[in-house]
Amino acid sequence: MITKITGQLAALRDNTLTLGIDAFEHEVLIPEFTRRQLQGELNQTISLHTIEYLEGNPMQGRMTPRLIGFLSEAEREFFELFCEVDGVGVKKALRAMVRPVKEVATAIEEKDAKTLSSLPGIGPAMSERIIAKLRRKVPKFALMVDRRQQREAEVEPDVISETFQLLRGLGHSESDARRLLDAALGSKKKFKDVQSLIEAIYQQKRMKDEG
Repeated sequence: MITKITGQLAALRDNTLTLGIDAFEHEVLIPEFTRRQLQGELNQTISLHTIEYLEGNPMQGRMTPRLIGFLSEAEREFFELFCEVDGVGVKKALRAMVRPVKEVATAIEEKDAKTLSSLPGIGPAMSERIIAKLRRKVPKFALMVDRRQQREAEVEPDVISETFQLLRGLGHSESDARRLLDAALGSKKKFKDVQSLIEAIYQQKRMKDEG
């Protein structure tokens, strides 16, 4: 099973990309949120965390191997969880994933069926099914930082997760803790550990309160 692939981004289309590796070119399926993250990176070397599956009708013996690619293991893990919901599956999940994982996970966690229903192919009934199946499994995905933001802040995912738990321990609600984290990470400063991130969060909070 192919779980990771690295090569030069040779082409980027609506729902696929072409990755050049030595003398070969590989087509990889991608959801819309991944395509947006890769805009501007043509001819650059990228790594994709992949899911491999067979597409077609096994009764007719026409099975085509496919790869689906994501820019992080967490995005791949979330996609696999999403596919576990009855009635979703790979094709529907690929079509639905037009928003970043963080936004979809937050909608699930907050039982926001309206936002989920706005995803392509996901209606009200499916939204309720997704919430019931995944709500307790998605909190860590709601903390995800996008590719650009993580590069600018140079912060490790574990630091973000630990800071979130610390904020919760200090009495902040989940939504307030995420808001404070997003504001600090959006400042484009570098955060090497939990202490530097928490200091930046409270410095921003003080400035806002005083303003």
